[in-house]
Amino acid sequence: MVSAIVLAGGSGSRMKSDKAKQYMDLEGIPVVAHALKVFEASLSVDEIVLVIRKEDLEYARKELVERYALSKVNTIVFGGKERFDSVWQGILSTTGGAENAGPSDILMIHDGARPFVTEEMIRASVEAAGKYGACTVAVPVKDTIKVVNEEGFGIETPDRSTLYQVQTPQTFRKQLIIEAHRRFRKEPRAGITDDTMLVEEYMQQRIYMVPGDYRNIKITTPEDMVMAKALL
Repeated sequence: MVSAIVLAGGSGSRMKSDKAKQYMDLEGIPVVAHALKVFEASLSVDEIVLVIRKEDLEYARKELVERYALSKVNTIVFGGKERFDSVWQGILSTTGGAENAGPSDILMIHDGARPFVTEEMIRASVEAAGKYGACTVAVPVKDTIKVVNEEGFGIETPDRSTLYQVQTPQTFRKQLIIEAHRRFRKEPRAGITDDTMLVEEYMQQRIYMVPGDYRNIKITTPEDMVMAKALL
């Protein structure tokens, strides 16, 4: 069983819009619908769990699931206060939930604000997660990166050839990511920003880098929408 959790519960405050970024119109289709349609069509994905804000339930049912005939969306669930709460609610709503995950079950986590996920990324991620346990789509950084101190001065320049920009989907053996979330909920630690860090910190699991695409952008600001329209 391959389950895809698509996170669409953000408010989009940095977008400076009354409409959440994941629901904004991108060439006639909501941003998140672009991603959902790819997961729906993927032969690698068995089910989709859509995580939303409570106030968006009617919109999600009519304007996403029904309008685009998303038959794999078997559950719409409300997100929590933080990202990890939303992912956990998504996990609980997958087939088998958090208690009956099979040893070969795979769980994918994707940001609904990334409309340009591809079938190739999904297929490669499922294969890598089955082989290595955990993976993320990522691309090498193009720019020189500086580590900056509290005074605003650069203090270190990491070797660019070792640096990758992490995207989504992030994909795991389901039992592995469930246990990482359980440990996190019992003993939260600060500074963890995504599920790959969760698995690294709590499970001492290495993360395999699946080749991503520089077009797989996350829409966060108005400038990102301009770029997304150009990419389409």
